[in-house]
Amino acid sequence: MSERGGSTGAGGDVRPGAGTQANSGAQDGADTDARGADPGRSVPVLEIGGTHVTAALVRLGGARSRVLASHREPLDGHAGADRITATVLRAAHALPPAPPARWGVALPGPFDYARGIARYRGVGKFDALEGTDLGALLRAGLPSRTGVVFLNDAEAFLRGEWAEGAGRGHARVVGITLGTGVGSAFLHDGAAVNDGPTVPPEGRADLLTHHGAPLEDRVSRRALIAAYRQASGRDLDVREIAAEARGGDGAARRVLDDAFAVLGETLDPWLRRFGATALVVGGSMTGSWDLIGPALSAGLPADLPPPLPAARPAEAGLIGAARYAAEVPEDNDASIL
Repeated sequence: MSERGGSTGAGGDVRPGAGTQANSGAQDGADTDARGADPGRSVPVLEIGGTHVTAALVRLGGARSRVLASHREPLDGHAGADRITATVLRAAHALPPAPPARWGVALPGPFDYARGIARYRGVGKFDALEGTDLGALLRAGLPSRTGVVFLNDAEAFLRGEWAEGAGRGHARVVGITLGTGVGSAFLHDGAAVNDGPTVPPEGRADLLTHHGAPLEDRVSRRALIAAYRQASGRDLDVREIAAEARGGDGAARRVLDDAFAVLGETLDPWLRRFGATALVVGGSMTGSWDLIGPALSAGLPADLPPPLPAARPAEAGLIGAARYAAEVPEDNDASIL
């Protein structure tokens, strides 16, 4: 089974909820104040990353969903399992009271999303959670829950952008998230494709290589910091490297240009195999899109769709998790815990 879970069909490993766009019946322009919203139409979600966790209540709308309330907590991905789970639950309990509902939980892999089991051995974050039944812990600790569904954080991002952002209207869309590493998702008519000949193994771009070396040895936070250190002798984080590039630092500009051209070259064959008509890019690094966008485009042939920055970068993951939680059939025991 793919670490992303799901059931295998003729077109590859497709996650439940294929093609369905949840619609709560809320009208565009609805009141975004939590006090005035219909609480029966909101979906609770968690978005868990290596440095923070965000809990939110999302009101699903037809063309534009609304984040009614949210709470963000710093999270140490290197902490012990008890501390990590306590932080996640603290964020969830900080939300205003709401009627019982199914929670959608977006988090990075490797993770057994169907069973709710962490598989983080040797990946540099959440190592203490390896083998932990996070599904059981959340079922026991989340407020007002009728069930819990898990999905990959890049998939949640792309689901949000496909439904309501830069990927809207595209049948085959690829999403890339740029943060600590490279996250990815492949959607066909709103269903995640995680296996088969048209996508990388498990749908994971981070498993790809460039000229025999792992992609994340060239495109990741650690890779960019190391490349700039080698070029300049200075230790700067990615945002600072981008600032130096804007200020005329040639070494900083070359580091970014080279790295994201490599990303484009590596994605090229998979965009073709998948038949993608849109490539949507999100994640913290896209705050430097003025530098990353042109470099990524330079690595992609002109006959492929140009990369698009996320239209709703701060909310897409929350909206995607909420839509997924609302779409999974009630009798899908492999996905609802």
